Amino acid sequence: MHIRVGYRIEIVTAQPTPAILLLDPHPSRDADLVQERGPSISALSTGAPIIASHYTDGFGNRCRRLEVPAGGAAFSHDAVVRDPGVPDQWDKAAQEIWPADLPPDVLQYTLSSRYCEVDELSGAAWSLFGNFAPGWNRVQQICNFVNAQIRFDYQFARNTRTAMQAMNERVGVCRDFTHLAIALCRCMNIPARYCNGFLGDIGVPPDPAPMDYNAWFEAYLGGRWYTFDARHNVPRIGRVLVARGRDAADIPMIHTFGPHILQEFEIITEEILPTSAADAA
Repeated sequence: MHIRVGYRIEIVTAQPTPAILLLDPHPSRDADLVQERGPSISALSTGAPIIASHYTDGFGNRCRRLEVPAGGAAFSHDAVVRDPGVPDQWDKAAQEIWPADLPPDVLQYTLSSRYCEVDELSGAAWSLFGNFAPGWNRVQQICNFVNAQIRFDYQFARNTRTAMQAMNERVGVCRDFTHLAIALCRCMNIPARYCNGFLGDIGVPPDPAPMDYNAWFEAYLGGRWYTFDARHNVPRIGRVLVARGRDAADIPMIHTFGPHILQEFEIITEEILPTSAADAA
């Protein structure tokens, strides 16, 4: 299948402001790009293009670095990605790996991070999940708990909410579901990492809410990473990854070194028909 992904975002700044963007499909999806227009960056006041430099961060994400001029900037991208069209893969036999045997680069995903307080949640996690069969089943039980614990509500979104606060407040958005599930997994010595990206309503009833970037997580079991989604809590079709990190602090969509105001935010992610037989192949 083909999935159209894109965005139109405008931010307003009072002065020249350095920024880092993580908005576009992850480098691992480069081979799947069928066509794209952009990414494009322009000054709001003049429409003049803004030049950005590119780099890869320590987690393997594609980042763009630029200076937003006084007045602000518009960011846009429109791309078509080829996707296998299959739901998230799972393996009920996937086992936990003893921490002493984890690869060195995976160990960081067992530790506390900005939004995932492993030390504060450890006692509760072992009390809740210590008696479940380890491995895939335990991670799924964590997702079931988080899905039932938190009520999804955009009106209560807060970008400073931590996993512990989400546990206590019992309300939030997809990043809060994800942070709590990650923290509980790490409490059980299961490596878990934060993901964000595009996820359209493919194979599910349409959601009337405006499109947005989505957050989910990956857990390391049996020597590989598996996708889990505590908010939706069912395998989904058509995830297009943008970035991975320890939590949302590592992969902000727009990070400015100074204040900005979000003026426009439109996200597109939808299944489309191939434009030619070659594209359909």
